[in-house]
Amino acid sequence: EFLPTRAVYGNIDGADIRGRYPEIDLFKIEDITAMMIHIGGYPGKYSSKARSEIMENRPGLFISGHSHILKVMHDKKYNLLHINPGAAGRFGSHPMITMVRFIIDGERVSDLEVFEAARSQPV
Repeated sequence: EFLPTRAVYGNIDGADIRGRYPEIDLFKIEDITAMMIHIGGYPGKYSSKARSEIMENRPGLFISGHSHILKVMHDKKYNLLHINPGAAGRFGSHPMITMVRFIIDGERVSDLEVFEAARSQPV
């Protein structure tokens, strides 16, 4: 079962996608404030925009992408869980398709699962 989907636009998205989705999505889910941005970096190496938003909004869950490299890291400095799900698209330099799935219950993120599959070539 898929619940409502949230998305942000990325650096190569056109006007149609940018018109439908925000650059940054800050939202409450269960008892966690979550923030999504495409180019966000990761703990110790956040983009300046992401760092500013993290400092202002103090999310407990920070999801970003861009690097196409799956990373899950706890950031002790800002007390958040950083997740980069990797890459699920058919274009780019990534050899594998990666995604993550997890459960949010109250303030707790648990049961994180990684999906990985060989990428098919673009048509």
